[in-house]
Amino acid sequence: MCGLAGMCGPAANSQVADKMLQSILHRGPDGSAMHEDAQIVLAHCRLSVIDLETGDQPMTNEDRSVWVAYNGEIYNFRDLRKELEQLGYRFRTTSDTEVLVHGYHAWQDKLLLRLDGMFAFAIWDAPARRLLLARDAIGIKPLHYHFDGSTLRFASEIKALLQDAAVPREVDFQSLHWFLNLRYIPSERTLFEGIHRLLPGHALVFAGGTVETKRYVDLTPAPDKNLTEQDCLDGIRHHLREAVRRQIISDVPLGAYLSGGLDSSAIVAMMSELGVGPIRTFSVGFNEPTDELDDARLVARHFGTEHHELSLQADPLREYPRVIWAAEEPKENILQGYLLAEFARRGVKVALSGLGGDELFAGYHLHRYLRPADPLHCLVPRGVRRCLNEPLGRLLTRMQQNTGMLRLDEYRRGLELLLSIGDPARYYLILRNVWDHQPSAFNQFYGPAWEGRELAGTETQYTRYFQPEIGTATEQALWAEMNTKLVDDFLMNEDRTSMAHGLEVRVPFLDRDLVRFGMSIPIQLRMHRGHMKALFRKAMAPLLPEETLRKKKWGFSFNPYYQFQKDLKKVAERVLTRERVEETGWFNYAFLQTILRHPPHPRLRWHYFVLWLALGLEIWRAMFIDGDVENPTFDLEAYY
Repeated sequence: MCGLAGMCGPAANSQVADKMLQSILHRGPDGSAMHEDAQIVLAHCRLSVIDLETGDQPMTNEDRSVWVAYNGEIYNFRDLRKELEQLGYRFRTTSDTEVLVHGYHAWQDKLLLRLDGMFAFAIWDAPARRLLLARDAIGIKPLHYHFDGSTLRFASEIKALLQDAAVPREVDFQSLHWFLNLRYIPSERTLFEGIHRLLPGHALVFAGGTVETKRYVDLTPAPDKNLTEQDCLDGIRHHLREAVRRQIISDVPLGAYLSGGLDSSAIVAMMSELGVGPIRTFSVGFNEPTDELDDARLVARHFGTEHHELSLQADPLREYPRVIWAAEEPKENILQGYLLAEFARRGVKVALSGLGGDELFAGYHLHRYLRPADPLHCLVPRGVRRCLNEPLGRLLTRMQQNTGMLRLDEYRRGLELLLSIGDPARYYLILRNVWDHQPSAFNQFYGPAWEGRELAGTETQYTRYFQPEIGTATEQALWAEMNTKLVDDFLMNEDRTSMAHGLEVRVPFLDRDLVRFGMSIPIQLRMHRGHMKALFRKAMAPLLPEETLRKKKWGFSFNPYYQFQKDLKKVAERVLTRERVEETGWFNYAFLQTILRHPPHPRLRWHYFVLWLALGLEIWRAMFIDGDVENPTFDLEAYY
C-alpha cells in the first residue's frame, strides 16, 4: 500500500510535487521517488508489502514508454503475469506493479477490466502524452484531483493537493450541506471547492489539455431467483474462503481486526482454515457498556490467535485534531478506527478487516425497518404523499421544535418515518437521520452564512439507486449503501485511519467475486423472515462459536450519549464559543447551546452527533482553510 501524487500540464513542477509527496509520506514510509518529464511529474511513497527489494516506484518498462505510480494490491497479478509472459513480456521484479506497466502496454485501457484487487493508480503513456488515472470497482482505494483548465493535479489524499498554492482553499457549501445531513459526502465532490474524488469503477484520461472521466465497470445487482438456500450457503463459504486466500499474500507480518462480531470472526475463521499461523488479532474497547472486548477474547481463544487488545482512555477527543488531519473530514465515527490502526501497526504491517459484510448481507439495524415496509410502499398513492403526508410531516417538525423538548425529536422522526411510506428513498434517508426535506430545520440548524445559497437536497443523490428495476425497496437501499455510505464513509475511514500509520488494511468481503455472488442472492434469502444477516449467520454456523452467532450487533463506534458525558461537552464548550460560531456563521449558536445545556439523555443521539460535527468542523476550518497545511497543529487546546 502506498501514496501517489502528481501533476500534468504546463504548471507541473517537481518542487511542488515534492511538497505534495512529503505531506503523505505516512502512507509509504519505506521509500519515495519521483519521475519528471516535460509537463508531467509522478511522485510515489512506498509501503513495502510484496517484493520488498525490487518493487520501487514510479516503475517503468524497458523502453521507458510507460510509467506507473500505484496504490493498492492486484490479487490476480500472478495470473496476469503468466498471460503477459506468454505474449513475450519479460519481468525484472516479482511485484504486482510491473503487471500494470506491461499490462497497459499490451492491452491499453482494457487492462482495467482484467484487474481484481483494490487500487488507485496513474499511468503515463509517454509516446501518446496521455495520463490515465483509475480507481477499483468498489472504491476501496482513494484518488483525488483538481483541474484548473490547463494543469491536472492528483493525489491519494487532499492535503497533498493543498500543498500547491494554485489550488484554492475554499469550502464547498453544497458538499458541507450533504455532510451535515449524512456525516459523509455521497458523490465525487469533497468539502473543498474544485477538488473531486475519482468515483469507483471510473477512469480519468488527461490528454491534449482536456479531462474525460468514464465508467469502465458496473457492478449492477442481478438477483438470481434460481438460487436455493443451499447454493447460497455453499457459495458464501466458498467465495469468502477464496477472498481470504487471495488476500493473505504478504511478504510482511499480517493480522486481523477482531471485534468479536460476526464479520471479523468469520475472517479469522477462514484464516484459521487456510492454515495462517500464528494469526495475530487486534481489538479495541471503548470503556462503555457495549464494549466488545469479551466477545473478541472468546473468538481469539476459539481459534488460538495471538490476541492483542487496547482499552481507550476516558478523553479520546484529545486525538481529534490529528484524526481530522488524517481524514480530511471531521468524522465522528473515525476516532476509534484511527486508534485501533495505530495499535495494530505495532505488531503487523497488513491487517484484514470485516468491513463490507453488513452491506452485502443486510446486517444493519435499519434493515429491520426497511424489510417490513417493502410491501407497503406501493399502497400509498403519490397524491396522498404530496397532499397529506408531507404537510403532516412538516407540521410535526414545527410542533416538536416549538416545544423546545429535544428528546421528543426521536418520536417525531418515528412518526415522520411512517408518513414517508410510499417513498422508499425518503424512508431510507429518514432512517439515516437526514433532515433537509423539512424547511423549518434550516432555520433551527443553520447560521447566516447559508443565506441566499441554492442547495440541492440530499435526496437528489439517492434517486438513481431507488429504481424499481433494482428490486424491492430494501434491495434498493442496500444498493444505495454499497455506492454511497460504504465508499464515501466507511472505506474512506478505513483507508485514512490505516494509512495514517503505514498499515495496509484489506477487506475480503469486498472481493470482486464475493460481491458479485452476494448481490445475486435475493433479499428474501439474505434476510429470512426479516432477520438481519440470517443467511450469512447460517453459512458461518459450522465455523464459529455459538455465542458469536447469537451475539447482538453493537457497531464499531462510540455511543454519543456516553461520549457527551466523557469529554464532548466540555471540549465543545471551549471550542464553540459565541464569537467563533457567529463569526463563521455556519451554525445557529442558540441551537448548539440548547444541546449543551440540556441534561444528558440517551434519546439525544442525533443532537450529540450535531455537536460533534460542529466541533469537528471548527477544527477542520481552522486547520485546512485558514491554517498552515504544511505544518498543521495537533494540540487540541490550540483550538480552544
